[in-house]
Order: sequence, then structure tokens, then C-alpha cells
Amino acid sequence: MNKKKNAKENNKEMEDTVKTEEKPTVENESSEPAEDKDVKEESKEEEKEESKETDFEEKFLDMNDKFLRLHAEFDNYRKRTIKERIELSKYATEDVIKSFLPVMDDLERAVKLMENAETDPVQQGVVLIYQKFKNILTQKGVEEIKTSGEAFNTDFHEAITNIPAESEDKKGLVIDVIEKGYLLHGKVIRFAKVVVAN
Repeated sequence: MNKKKNAKENNKEMEDTVKTEEKPTVENESSEPAEDKDVKEESKEEEKEESKETDFEEKFLDMNDKFLRLHAEFDNYRKRTIKERIELSKYATEDVIKSFLPVMDDLERAVKLMENAETDPVQQGVVLIYQKFKNILTQKGVEEIKTSGEAFNTDFHEAITNIPAESEDKKGLVIDVIEKGYLLHGKVIRFAKVVVAN
């Protein structure tokens, strides 16, 4: 009986050792999928982080592009307003100067009429006023349009009449000036009214 008991105990021990040996292999088999799951989860997390990084990079590049465009637009706006301000200050006096041009014409006529008269204080006073007035307008940027002997140019001249040319070389030239034209900082404020040879 002892032998039978010993044999039974040996069988139990062997079964227990076999079971314990089998258990770790079962645990190893079950732990591998768990490790695979962990690796898969980690790779998913890494992919999520990478996608977040690329999203952040795209957003950064987009925001940077928007910022640069906005900055350039503001810079253009600033330059445009400065230019408009300068032009406004340049040409703000245009209406006032236009209203003074007939006075200038009258002073020129008076000076021409007085050239034939004897020198007297009135003539000298008129000439002095005319010269001062002309200097002030010149300082403000007003200049006379050159006309006599110049080729007719529609940008500066307004043809009042046409007369036959004395020779072929005088065709298309300004023969006479009816009313002088003026520029203000290079911009025509009054066209010269002229007679053109054809």
C-alpha cells in the first residue's frame, strides 16, 4: 500500500509540476498578446502625437502666412496713406491758386501796357507787385507752361484756332498764346489756350 500511496503521490507531484510548467507557458502566451496590445496602444498614441504635431505645424504655417499677409497689407496701407497725405498737402492749395491765375493775367497785361509809358512810381509799384506775386506762386510750386514755338501737345495745350502755316517746318507748332497755362508740382491746373499752325 505504501508503494501505491507513493506512486499516487509521485503522480500528483508530477501532475503538479506539469501543471506549473504549463501555467507559465499559458501565462507567457497570454502575456504576449498583452504586450502586443501595449505596443499597439503605444504606436497609436505615437501616431496621435505625430498627427497632432503635424496639425500644429500646419496651423502654425497657416497662421504665419496669414500674419505675413496681414503685415504686408498693413504696410501697403500705411505707405498709401502717407502718399495720399503728401499729395493732399501738395495739391490742397490748387483751388486757391487757380482763383489767383486771372489776377496774374491782369497784372501781366498791366505791366505790358505800362512798358510804353514813361517811368513813374505807379508803374514801378505795379511791376513790383507783379514780380512778388509771381515769386510767391513759384515758391508754391506753380510754373508756367512753355508754349511759344513749342510743338502742340494736347497734354498741356488747348487749341483755340488753327491758322495756315507760313512754311512746312512751322506746321504743328504753337504760333500765338491767348491765355497762359500753368502747372502745380507738374500737374496741369490750367491748359494754355493757343493758336496752332496747320
